[in-house]
Amino acid sequence: MSQEGADKPRLTAAEEQLIRHRKNLDFWKKNAAQIRTRNLLTGLSIGAFVVGIFSYTILSVKQERIVEELDEEARIHIIRGPRTGANS
Repeated sequence: MSQEGADKPRLTAAEEQLIRHRKNLDFWKKNAAQIRTRNLLTGLSIGAFVVGIFSYTILSVKQERIVEELDEEARIHIIRGPRTGANS
């Protein structure tokens, strides 16, 4: 029974490292398309999120300018006072 382990030759550290490297390479070759697809979807999702935030920000700034213009018109009308028959 103790000879079962003795029948297998011991691998050197370099050979074990080479085997691990080959297994890792095989894994990446087998799953490259799936990983590429996930990376593409992640990139598109992040890009869409960034474009959405940018668009929302630009829209908010434009609305803020419109509100400022309306406020300016309101101030002008308040300063002029109400239009009555006496001051028109």
